[in-house]
Amino acid sequence: MSVQAVSAVPQRSVKAASRRKPLRWLPYVVLSLGGVLMIFPFLWMISTSLKEPKDLFTLSLFSTTLTWNNYIEVFTKSPFSTWLLNSLIVAAVTTISVCFFDSIIGYVLAKFNFRGKKIIFVGILSTLMVPTEMLIIPWYILSVTFDWVDTYWGIMFPGLISAFGIFLMKQFMESVPEDLLDAARMDGMSEWGILFKIAVPLVQPALATLFILSFLGNWNAFIWPLIVSMTEERMTVPVGLSFFSSELKDSAGWVLIMTGATVSVIPLIVIFLIFQKQIIRGVALTGLK
Repeated sequence: MSVQAVSAVPQRSVKAASRRKPLRWLPYVVLSLGGVLMIFPFLWMISTSLKEPKDLFTLSLFSTTLTWNNYIEVFTKSPFSTWLLNSLIVAAVTTISVCFFDSIIGYVLAKFNFRGKKIIFVGILSTLMVPTEMLIIPWYILSVTFDWVDTYWGIMFPGLISAFGIFLMKQFMESVPEDLLDAARMDGMSEWGILFKIAVPLVQPALATLFILSFLGNWNAFIWPLIVSMTEERMTVPVGLSFFSSELKDSAGWVLIMTGATVSVIPLIVIFLIFQKQIIRGVALTGLK
């Protein structure tokens, strides 16, 4: 092979690499643009909460005069603290219930063999195909029958167990080694001990994912709390904000609505920051499963 031929090979590879280099950054550019589009409404909400009512319809993201009075008014002009407390109670109780019961049911369906197990699992999954709107009437009849209307229990009982959570925990519980569980049984550990001391710690990413998804879903729930809540003392934040918007028609009302929405997002951000690593790991492993 001649010297010119040998020198031409590296030159072609360098040219090919130079052509591929701009394309390598293309996914990052597209993802960055998508991130900006997704975060822009959130930034607009925060900026609106800091504006004077007269600056509501200005095109600038942040006005020259920023005020914190809106955050004071949203708590003085409405029982917003009560709505926050109601949402926190409902979301916390239902999330703990979902994580507890779904872990047990998922463990039983994954590690025990009994008659009708597949039928039960298919029946649980089939409930995911039923729209929530079709369940509202039986939920309401049940609430009226047991006098649960305008109570915490009436708001919470539809979300105490999640079919999706059962499916998620079952899939991850199947990855727990059987030999490890058998060794624990030989050592005399009970099934409850095996579940909470061995199985659950091994599926923590899935449990963290279920925790955040359940908390988000119950915190942002609107239709059912709107129907079953009859007084302001039992309203959650989404229902309260809708009631708040119907009471205020001017530009000041829209500013306070954005302020209330900004405050309601803070607990969700805190939850995400606490469980960030577990959530990302759980979502990644869920995709692999």
